[in-house]
Amino acid sequence: MTQHGVLKDTYNRTIRDLRISITDRCNFRCAYCLPDTEEAANFYRSRKSAHLKAVETEKLIHNWKPKSEILSFEEITRIVKVSTTLGVNKIRITGGEPLLRRGVESLISSISNLSGIEDLSLTSNGSKFPSLAKKLKEAGLSRITLSLDSLNEKNFRRITGSDGLNNIIESIQLAKDLDLTPIKINAVIIRGINDHEIESLVEFAIRKKIIMRMIEFMPLDSGRAWQRNHVVPGQEILNRIKSKFPITPLPAQNISETASRWSIGGGKAEIGIIAPVTNPFCSNCNRIRLTSDGKVRTCLFSLNEHDLKSTIRNGVSDYELASKIKDIVFKKEAGHKIGKPEFFQPKRTMSSIGG
Repeated sequence: MTQHGVLKDTYNRTIRDLRISITDRCNFRCAYCLPDTEEAANFYRSRKSAHLKAVETEKLIHNWKPKSEILSFEEITRIVKVSTTLGVNKIRITGGEPLLRRGVESLISSISNLSGIEDLSLTSNGSKFPSLAKKLKEAGLSRITLSLDSLNEKNFRRITGSDGLNNIIESIQLAKDLDLTPIKINAVIIRGINDHEIESLVEFAIRKKIIMRMIEFMPLDSGRAWQRNHVVPGQEILNRIKSKFPITPLPAQNISETASRWSIGGGKAEIGIIAPVTNPFCSNCNRIRLTSDGKVRTCLFSLNEHDLKSTIRNGVSDYELASKIKDIVFKKEAGHKIGKPEFFQPKRTMSSIGG
């Protein structure tokens, strides 16, 4: 089924990357994830989206998982330790907003002390990062990815439901000062909301000498208002950037890389385009995800989940846990089906899956 020490699925893809959500809670309400702001509702209503029942309500109700259903740091660390014996060497901590989880630096420390981890990163909206940055660095965090969907305060609030733009700007500089590099900045581009800011986001990346990644809008929003016409295709984003900035293509660092990459600003910065809707990269996917309540998702758009929490809490040995993980990975889907008649949006939103 798999070679010793290597996780392989039935399509012969080797799994090296484990993304771990440590909380489903978030203090932002982004239009592409938890769109319960009036601005998001108005946007989707104006576009006459097909699935507006949830979005049109004044506020969406989010049923956060109780603490008893959330994996403890000890349980997470054990899963990571066993996964490393199977060849996993890249760990990303996500949420919700992971920095809302109290004591997150202790989890970072526990994971960073495990052998076999080559890359330990964290994805955050930046709101809590300034107060925790030094602790995270000292605990062993390698690098950070931050979300920045707009450089305009009014539009930032419209997208996120938050006034946190200045916090993110501060977080970017702080991450640079602490050498939590390479710093990656994610911007989800949605037609009619922030696509007019593509060029200014590129200019920002050049000024700050960072990696700016522009991501196609995916059907993972809690309002289920996603439609294809909301998506700005990656090729369109690239054409707009090319028309204004000289860019140089960069070679892939590995076959499982999700972003197409270009050097920009005379090599001072980098642009990445992630196009899962119009240019899927499923055939080389090396990722699995662990939700905060202990479910393994073998694809971001999986309709089925695999329960590890019960396995752990039933007192299994590390060998039995490893066997369970192998069995799960072997069943990994060939890929998602966005754009096909048989596609169904998963019940979970991005906030409860993890990026």
